[in-house]
This record gives sequence, C-alpha cells and structure tokens, in this order.
Amino acid sequence: MDIISKMIADLHEERSYLDEAIVSLEKLSLAGTPRRGRPPAWSKVASIVAPRNREGQNGSMNGAALSPPPD
Repeated sequence: MDIISKMIADLHEERSYLDEAIVSLEKLSLAGTPRRGRPPAWSKVASIVAPRNREGQNGSMNGAALSPPPD
C-alpha cells in the first residue's frame, strides 16, 4: 500500500503543476486583448519580474537623438 499512497501523492503534485500552468496560460491569453479599466494586479508583478533595459523601449533612437549632428 505504500506504493499506492506514493503514486497518489505524486499525482497530486503533478496536478498542482498543471493547475499553475493553466492559470499562466489563461493570463497570457487575456494579455493580448486590450481591456478597459484598471489592469489586474498580476500584470504589475509581471512588469517587476521582467525589467526594461536602461535605455527604454527604443534605446537606439535615444542615443542618436542625443548625439551632436555630424560635421
């Protein structure tokens, strides 16, 4: 019976991983459509996890705009 209880515990653990994957995919599917109102709290957490680069979104344009014109 020890083997069966271990198998059940493994299946419960696998189910929790699947539940997390489903929630993540649902969030990604909702992220593609623009929505009205305040953004959900999880989107703020996602922006903290993946910070932007130092120059911003279009870093190559910023460097060109700040350099003096060629002679």
